[in-house]
Amino acid sequence: MRISAKADYAVRAILELAAAPGGSTRSARDLAEAQGIPQNFLENILSELRRAGLVHTHRGPSGGSSLARPAATITLADILRAVDGPLAAVRDLPPETLEYPGAACGLPAVWCRVSDSLDTMLGEVTVAALVGDGVAAVLPAHAS
Repeated sequence: MRISAKADYAVRAILELAAAPGGSTRSARDLAEAQGIPQNFLENILSELRRAGLVHTHRGPSGGSSLARPAATITLADILRAVDGPLAAVRDLPPETLEYPGAACGLPAVWCRVSDSLDTMLGEVTVAALVGDGVAAVLPAHAS
């Protein structure tokens, strides 16, 4: 799986919003500075997150962005889908729609399992868990 810069920036911005005290709004400039993200790029990402129902934007002198839902209900899968579409696609097609001839006929089943695994894992990791207890609380220790 390849995580695009856009997806990485979106997750980092959402985590910053979740960490804001009392659900306060944060400006795009503040978020961009906090995470080292180009502000213009982040503003486009915030628009996509707003359209997906993950972020509220507020106008005015004290405007900015805030989470549209509780952090405990937003998963990494939600964020990645909002900015990049399906978690696993093959040539931009859903793996369950693929059919290959001959020796490759079993390959779509593998792609479907990969998609299901990504969906399960990323769907279990919430923003609240990452902000609250960190990654150690949501992922088992990696065996070396």
